Amino acid sequence: MFAPAERLVAFRYLRPRKGEGFVSLVAGFALVGIALGVGTLIVVLAVMNGFRHELLGRVLGFNGHASVVAGPEGLADFDLLAERLRRVPGVIEAVPYVEGQVMATAHGVAAGVVVRGVRPQELAARAIFAEAVKQGRLEALAGRGRIAVGSRLALRMGLGLGSKIALISPKGTATPFGTVPRIQSFEVAAIFEVGMWEYDSSFVFVGLEDAQIYFELDGRVSAIEIMVEDPEAIGRLRPLLLATVAGAGRLVDWQQLNRHFFAALETERNVMFLILTLIILVAAFNIVTGLTMLVRSKGRDIAVLRTMGATRAAIVRIFVLAGSTLGVVGTTAGLLLGLAFALNIDTIRQWLEALSGAELWAAEIRFLSQLPARVEFASTARVVAMGLLLSFLATIYPAFRAARLDPVEVLRYE
Repeated sequence: MFAPAERLVAFRYLRPRKGEGFVSLVAGFALVGIALGVGTLIVVLAVMNGFRHELLGRVLGFNGHASVVAGPEGLADFDLLAERLRRVPGVIEAVPYVEGQVMATAHGVAAGVVVRGVRPQELAARAIFAEAVKQGRLEALAGRGRIAVGSRLALRMGLGLGSKIALISPKGTATPFGTVPRIQSFEVAAIFEVGMWEYDSSFVFVGLEDAQIYFELDGRVSAIEIMVEDPEAIGRLRPLLLATVAGAGRLVDWQQLNRHFFAALETERNVMFLILTLIILVAAFNIVTGLTMLVRSKGRDIAVLRTMGATRAAIVRIFVLAGSTLGVVGTTAGLLLGLAFALNIDTIRQWLEALSGAELWAAEIRFLSQLPARVEFASTARVVAMGLLLSFLATIYPAFRAARLDPVEVLRYE
């Protein structure tokens, strides 16, 4: 595409020469601007992709992909319904559970928590809990009066294995003197940490039978969680699940419960992509400025080349190659910088926190305990392609302007 002479001239024009310092400075700014723009965009998209992936994985891993819920009366014959749901193609597991909100208190500290009663073996089989148990064992919930608490709740209340925690339910027992709150003490048998602030600080697990007794749901459960092979295909499975439930309860899937939240994340991701694209666009304008100044300073050289037989197309290719080289080098540098930063972003965050003494990532505000990053090939390729395309488009005007120079007019007074 480019002749050897054209490459020689183009690369020679890129090297700084005496009297062209300002032109080289503008070209350097263009290169640095593209590198920073591409690198920043890669890092931001990686963080937002990681944030969505981690949230989706933890939310769905903790709560299931769909649920069959009932009113205060609960679901009877839940084991039969769960078995029918397991036979639906695409369903991995169906887990009955009891859930309710109570007040937990220990060592003079009180907090509102969500109590979830499940069979210990079904809880331990969850992938999200495979490495989440920091102390104890979930199987210990099979014993009566045992409880598993989140790590942040345990830290807040000073709990350890064997500690006692009391659960107080506002739905108590009616007496002649009024309603007496239902209070029951449990022994901590396990402490878990799934890495999400809300779950680690406000969820506790007890055995299914303990929960049925505590919430007065004799032989019933609050809901049945459904896990499927492909969470994104829950819409396709919904008609089959509805037919299986057959009015026994109301079917709610994760897309219905979290639609607005994940839609807001996607909107924020698209807006950030648009805003940060402006950085690359500004750098591309610097290429236009630098090449235009280069054309003006090289007018005599261009005229000489034309008189020696260089065609207008050759002049266009020379300056397109010169400007595109800046774009390619800047985009490559930005790609390497962005990947290095994105793949080590949590380590960099910890180093900055240690250096400055400020908390840069508050888990209670941002839901996750660590700053996530997920580099996706499609997003990265789109950023690189956009950087290269804008760099190429920025060369067109200066290149055609150089090709339109009249060698007679330029050399008239030489």
